Amino acid sequence: MRFRTFFPMLPGCAVLVLGFGAQAASLSVSVTDLAGHPVPDAVVMLEPASGKLPVKPLPVVEVGQMQRQFNPRVTVITVGTPVGFPNYDTVRHHVYSFSPIKPFELKLYAGVPSAPLVFDKPGIAVLGCNIHDQMAAWIVVVDTPHYARTSAEGQARLDNISAGAYKLRAWYAGMGHGEDPVSQALTVAAGDMTANMKLPDAAP
Repeated sequence: MRFRTFFPMLPGCAVLVLGFGAQAASLSVSVTDLAGHPVPDAVVMLEPASGKLPVKPLPVVEVGQMQRQFNPRVTVITVGTPVGFPNYDTVRHHVYSFSPIKPFELKLYAGVPSAPLVFDKPGIAVLGCNIHDQMAAWIVVVDTPHYARTSAEGQARLDNISAGAYKLRAWYAGMGHGEDPVSQALTVAAGDMTANMKLPDAAP
């Protein structure tokens, strides 16, 4: 799945409070569902309204398999980051993704595959195991240096943001298969900022 036209914001879905001070801004984001409950493991991204910022790949990131589950369940990485899929279970797994940004298949294996896979396109990759249907995970590939995953309380913080026009985006697994991140325009001046974002639940 690629980022396309983003899920339209409902009235009141985001409230921005700006404060002015230092040259570089910091943004604290509170993410909830439509009922107002905090959303943990949501991915928050801040991208320029036009153009792009320099982004470096991360060192190898690990998405392991433990107790017949992926760990972590949600992983956020920058474009070009290699990801390894070690199997720490005593049973074999068959890890795959059909997502357009990175279709792949690691056929039935134990231990560590021979080489990590490089995720070189932005978007969201849904992972599964062909042997254990209950296993699911998501890799969110971002093309910005400003990103974070929310805490158990639905909180995330972005620092060292330069002044300018941006798009604030947020996504979580509960939005359902194929849903794009929610998007909100945001103008950054300086100082500390806060944003509240409400994310939709999966369609029934």
